[in-house]
Amino acid sequence: MTFKEKLRKAAEKNNSLLCVGLDTDLNKIPEHIKTDPNPLFVFNKAIIEATNQSVSCYKPNSAFYEAYGAEGIGQLKLTMDYLKEKYPDIPVILDAKRGDIGNTNEGYIKYAYDYLGVDAITLHPYLGKEAIKPFLDRKDQCPIILCKTSNPGAGELQDLVPDPGDQSIKLYQLVAEKVVKEWNYNGNCGLVVGATYPEELSVVRGIAKDLPLLLPGIGAQGGDVEKTVKAGVDAEGFNAIINSGRNIIYASSDLNFSIKAGEVALETQNLINIYRENIIKKLNN
Repeated sequence: MTFKEKLRKAAEKNNSLLCVGLDTDLNKIPEHIKTDPNPLFVFNKAIIEATNQSVSCYKPNSAFYEAYGAEGIGQLKLTMDYLKEKYPDIPVILDAKRGDIGNTNEGYIKYAYDYLGVDAITLHPYLGKEAIKPFLDRKDQCPIILCKTSNPGAGELQDLVPDPGDQSIKLYQLVAEKVVKEWNYNGNCGLVVGATYPEELSVVRGIAKDLPLLLPGIGAQGGDVEKTVKAGVDAEGFNAIINSGRNIIYASSDLNFSIKAGEVALETQNLINIYRENIIKKLNN
């Protein structure tokens, strides 16, 4: 099953476009977990158990695990093994933002796809199609390519105009067009577009049609849920991967932290669905 198929089935089963970011920081998890031999994994396991019926996807950020060396990576592996055993129908995106020459990317592929067993990975486009071809060739997995990122300084490069003769086309649009027209030859690509830029998101969705779009930036980064849903879903109301991390996983630090995380995840899922259902009604009329 391809990532796109798996994502659609999970979204339909849970009636959800929510992706929970497992950006687990040892400094922020509840004190009573920190003494466990595998605190990151124990925290993740509790969050997964509390949120698995509200999500279409999970997204661990590799940096939070790499920061603790072999122990951290080992706990990311434990998290992935747990998900594959208990919830194999929920896809996982590794947020790693890799990007290098082709033979180096082979190493990243072995780590992400073969060792961790994730379904998708975020990538930089800067080195071009030739460099990331090893990812593009893995038909069942999804290379999710950075297009218009959620950070405040994203426009420094992404809003540049490559062609002085056509001021209407910015670099992020060119990236989207390249992915759609040239890089998506296996039908497995996705794009990253920040929920903090709803106008640009609407432009990218117009280019990307039904490609999966990973949309970070709601919650702690201040992205507007309604605008994100309206601009981000495809013509059928799917393929928007709306990520929320800190707002959900750190909703509480007490003994029942996972219960609160589950409540916030459900609230976020329901809020997304309110706007999504309105869009679907308009599409069907």
